[in-house]
Amino acid sequence: MKRVLVEMEKLKNPNSGLGQFCINVGEQFQQLKPADLELDFYLPSVQKNIFGEEINYVKHTPFHKVIPMNSVDYDVWHCLQQDSHYLPTSKKTKLILTIHDLNFLEKYKGSKQKRKLKSLQKRVDRASAITVISKFTEMIVRENLELKEKPIYVITNGNSLRIIEDAAIPKFIVFNDFIFSIGIISPKKNFHSLLPLLQNNKQLHLVIAGNNNADYAHQLIKSAKQMNVAEQLHLPGIINDDEKYWLYKNCKAFVLPSLTEGFGLPVVEAMSIGKPVFLSNLTSLPEVGGPEAFFWKNFEPQTMVETFEKGLKDFDQVKSKRSIEWTKQFSWENSAKEYLNLYRTI
Repeated sequence: MKRVLVEMEKLKNPNSGLGQFCINVGEQFQQLKPADLELDFYLPSVQKNIFGEEINYVKHTPFHKVIPMNSVDYDVWHCLQQDSHYLPTSKKTKLILTIHDLNFLEKYKGSKQKRKLKSLQKRVDRASAITVISKFTEMIVRENLELKEKPIYVITNGNSLRIIEDAAIPKFIVFNDFIFSIGIISPKKNFHSLLPLLQNNKQLHLVIAGNNNADYAHQLIKSAKQMNVAEQLHLPGIINDDEKYWLYKNCKAFVLPSLTEGFGLPVVEAMSIGKPVFLSNLTSLPEVGGPEAFFWKNFEPQTMVETFEKGLKDFDQVKSKRSIEWTKQFSWENSAKEYLNLYRTI
């Protein structure tokens, strides 16, 4: 039986996008229980037994960053994210590297960008195969990294939304009409471009769930005050599954004017219950939102308002049903099966 180690460093923050990726892949592996593969989950000790007691766990220790764990017993070593500090030591162990995005190309310039690219290139050189989560990410990888005929596979993310029919209304909801977004509250999300929507409609509120202590969150609040819409902006922080489902289910629309996205999982979640979705037309979002989403061509206030108002007017039950059908292609079970088949292949 072939042995596979699945490296899940990002479970140190399970509420992050990469943490959720690890959780969803791990849960599917646990349910599928492949009889021909022995899977070991390599993760932070704080997440002991997160997938149940039947799983084989290998715990990260601080020493492993200095003296790496011997990988000679493993046939395949899969790093679930491209910046992993935990890589195989034995050349006999095949490495699969999952690349989610190259957002650092926008974040950093000059020497720092070169260092990041050089570090990632070393991991790519070590890998036997690369997986990416979208066709857009594949394109960016091919443009910026040397693959040297190394195989690259597009394995998309699945729909993570848990249906909770009796989800209670969040305590901070004391208004009726609201639009919703969720994610790391950082400049790349471009949330400030949504504030003109609130200026245009004083009855409309904006709820953004995520890390509300970030510098960009404070900048958002400051901008909202300057634009006289502070009472319409709500940053409740990190929310639980009940709150998330209620907000998706009852929002007027889901909005994500992001500048860079490797995939954009909340887009799939919102569309899977038939909500209108408004997105920027950048990076992977047109690919994930597809023909049923509405797209902002630029972030000028007039464009933002006109696209939003027209989209809400055009959205109907037919488009809602088409949105639900569109998202059925995004399945964590199918994604996990593709990863398992890749392990077998290499």
